[in-house]
Amino acid sequence: MKTAYLGIDLLKPVLDALLREDCQILKLFTCPVDNVTEFNTAVIRTAQARGISHTLERITAADLEELAAQGCELLVCAGYYYRAPITDAFPMVNFHPTPLPLGRGSWPMPRLILEGAAYGGVTAHRMAADFDTGDILLRERFSLDPREDHQTYMEKVYEKAPAMVRRLVRSLPEVLEAAQPQGEGEYWPLPTEADWTVTPDMNAARADLILRAFYGYECVYRDGVRKTELTGGRVVLGDPAGRPFPVKGGYVTADRVRPLA
Repeated sequence: MKTAYLGIDLLKPVLDALLREDCQILKLFTCPVDNVTEFNTAVIRTAQARGISHTLERITAADLEELAAQGCELLVCAGYYYRAPITDAFPMVNFHPTPLPLGRGSWPMPRLILEGAAYGGVTAHRMAADFDTGDILLRERFSLDPREDHQTYMEKVYEKAPAMVRRLVRSLPEVLEAAQPQGEGEYWPLPTEADWTVTPDMNAARADLILRAFYGYECVYRDGVRKTELTGGRVVLGDPAGRPFPVKGGYVTADRVRPLA
């Protein structure tokens, strides 16, 4: 199946699954990222290894016309920063890492953890003019553990995605025919620095929850005017005396520490 792909490394298992289904990727569109916590290097390496044309430029209506002229049969989006134009020339499907309509938005996973949600999921839906609102094609749910973190959440997404891709590709007409409107939903705005900030007057349980919700990404420890960026942070229960990042009832350790101010 002739396919176009939009995405960064966050949801690369979707790309891998398409390739295992012998899809011909006509072009890969990715985005500029920091390559510190968000990456595009793996999708670019895959494109280079397989001779797939790729670009960091934002996809345009002209690109869609060119893809249609090449016989594109499906466009798959999985973790793409930009709003893409919509065409009727071929199906456009987005993979979203929540069970829509719950959790519309570009980074909903931390909120699910912060709010202690009972379940998460993955949804494949038709792309529409408004983000994450198109008809649902496929949806899988999974339970969230009491100690869920961002990394373990995404591992569950990666476990579900390949079978969804396989069903989408092998049964595309039937999947499209069975599309269901989402109904009412809520757009969740991007988290802000306040959401990923830990302070010394915060109890250990709250600090632990924040660090788990954003695990693998930068969090901030703020002690008065001093701010430190922590990546891969964890709370250790115990006496915080003499520790650089104390909280009430424990202290924070991190894989990477960078002073900010």
